[in-house]
Amino acid sequence: MAATNTPSNGASTGSASGTSSSAANDDAQSPERGKGNLLQSQDHRGLLDVVDRLRSQGLSRYVDLPQIIVCGDQSSGKSSALEAISGMSFPAKDNLCTRFATELILRRTPTTGIDISIRPGSERTEEEKKTLTGCKYTGTLEELDLGQVVEQAKNLMGLNGTNKVFSTDILRVEVSGPSQPHLTMVDLPGLFLAGNKDQSEQDAALVKALVLSYMKNPRTIILAVVSAKNDFALQQVTRHARAQDPEGLRTLGLITKPDTLDQGSDSERFYVELAQNKDVQFRLGWHALRNRNFAERDESTIARDAAEAEFFAKGVWRCLKPSQLGVAALRVRLSHVLRDQILWQLPSVLEDVRAGIAECRHTLDKLGTSRGTIAEQRRYLLKISARFSELVKEAVDGVYTDAFFKPSKDRRLRAAIQNTLSDFARDMRLHGHATTITDGPIVRLNGEDDRKPRAISRASYILQVKALMMESRGRELPGTYNPLIVAELFSNQCKPWQGMVRTLLERAFQSTVKMIECALHHVADGETTECLLRAIISPALESIKRGLKNKADEILEPHLSGHPITYNHYLTDNVQKAQADRRRHQMENRLKAFFSSDRIPTGVANHKFDMHSLLNDLATNTEPDMDTYSCSMAVDTMEAYYKVALKSLVDSVSTLAVERCLLQKLSAILSPEIVCELTDDAVQRIAAESPESVAERVQAAEKLAVLEDAMFELKRLGMHGTQAASDDFAA
Repeated sequence: MAATNTPSNGASTGSASGTSSSAANDDAQSPERGKGNLLQSQDHRGLLDVVDRLRSQGLSRYVDLPQIIVCGDQSSGKSSALEAISGMSFPAKDNLCTRFATELILRRTPTTGIDISIRPGSERTEEEKKTLTGCKYTGTLEELDLGQVVEQAKNLMGLNGTNKVFSTDILRVEVSGPSQPHLTMVDLPGLFLAGNKDQSEQDAALVKALVLSYMKNPRTIILAVVSAKNDFALQQVTRHARAQDPEGLRTLGLITKPDTLDQGSDSERFYVELAQNKDVQFRLGWHALRNRNFAERDESTIARDAAEAEFFAKGVWRCLKPSQLGVAALRVRLSHVLRDQILWQLPSVLEDVRAGIAECRHTLDKLGTSRGTIAEQRRYLLKISARFSELVKEAVDGVYTDAFFKPSKDRRLRAAIQNTLSDFARDMRLHGHATTITDGPIVRLNGEDDRKPRAISRASYILQVKALMMESRGRELPGTYNPLIVAELFSNQCKPWQGMVRTLLERAFQSTVKMIECALHHVADGETTECLLRAIISPALESIKRGLKNKADEILEPHLSGHPITYNHYLTDNVQKAQADRRRHQMENRLKAFFSSDRIPTGVANHKFDMHSLLNDLATNTEPDMDTYSCSMAVDTMEAYYKVALKSLVDSVSTLAVERCLLQKLSAILSPEIVCELTDDAVQRIAAESPESVAERVQAAEKLAVLEDAMFELKRLGMHGTQAASDDFAA
């Protein structure tokens, strides 16, 4: 189809000046109020040029950029609206809008021109990208046959003669001229529900998914096109827009074909109220645009604009503000909306670019340089080893200043081990003994902890000890006990220790494995990490685990099967303290019984009671049953020894097992010495690059180049752009 004439200077200029007050009103609603109005025309163009340049360089593949997307149902008037805004005639059929997205870049320049190119999708091969980017058109609007260009683009994208009906490639159309606004929009395929011979219901789902993917971007301004010719409730676009932008902060509604409404009808009143933001409310409001009808399809842009101005100059549409009516006001309004959105989002875009650069550099650092020779591969492993050993040492020492330790507490090994040992000491104190021996009555509570040791009264426990003593009598005198009785009582009392120590070691070892794996993934690429784990790290950790278990068994063995040995004076202190407490309690009970007896008459002041009787009562504190006495002594000794042994075990497991057999051995599991001792075959098996690693390096380097160029442009914009932009980038 032949291109239409470029709109004249006069029509566009006059319309733009007529909407200057409306543009100011739009600025008043903008989040960038006070910033946007500082922009002059040159600053405005420079700002949009920078963002478009970043988009053309492929930054939008990695970072969401501020943009305006044009979306609506099929036959909603999107193409006519784009024609009116750009002055360029789109194909009469919906081929352009049903096959791929289109970037429409409008720039005000002294001369008229058009540049058309294809931006390949990310899934394209390098050869396909080269073919697609080589397809360009440069010329004037008068010479352009956009329909032919679209057909050529479809052929290059593989949309003709195949089952493929939609492409992720983007057609980029840049139009410049003295009457063009500074504006960039992305035209998306039209939404539809029912399929036909040209497009199926599966195609409808694909188009919907594409449109929603653009709408979800929080930096995107949604230009929702609604046709007044159709029932509003049957059009999908506003429903989707409200779902993705519930508060209506970044949606601008566009009503097309208002001239098809019957004057004075309910439909006309509904759409006027819709344009007044009384029904479906958007922060950016609504706009009305008159489209060419079939009879006017060949009219010039000047005639089209004149017919539109005449239509909005009469009837109910006069109640709307001039800034809400017509294509000239729409150009200005969209340009200002996009400008404000870019200024509002630039700081967060800059942060995303910074984060992307850091991620790419980290990826490239993990991958290292290309390593095709044994020497390069060994050098890469030595670099990994040095960095890995450094991180492990810091994790063991509890020095968490490196960025590696910021994301997750699992990486802070010393903290995890300290907390595990503290839990172990508490659990041993509360649940380490098999039986709780109490002098008072046994009280059972509902919901009591199942791990709580079984409680037994001292009298019942002594009876059990007496039975045991009868079975193991030796040559001891009456009133004394066989020392092996204490060993057997203690062995029964400390039975939970073995399970609790194993639980401790498992927790400590799992914390260690998590940190080791995190550190290795941090310093090496995924494939090398797996090879190192399989060939070196896992075997070394298994050896450490065996040594840790053996040391714990060595510490436990004397307690579980040997006889009690200690030279800690706290043993006798604990025995004497327990006996003293028991005597004190008995004496207290005797005193209470004596003074409450009938040997002291009541009501007699200064009565002199029988001191001799009191002393006899207090002195009669012997246990006539020698077996019971010896059993009581054995129980006191066992309980005292248990307290001493418990503290010794907790400290021994912490220092001799966890510290010396686990933590202190970690820094050596991938030391530079180990790497140097690897054979050439082992080095090649571990560090040789796979095609996936090569591709990952190429992709990371390509992404880094795009992001670094973007950072340069953004910083330059901050330094040399408007004062508003400089404020945003001051940080």
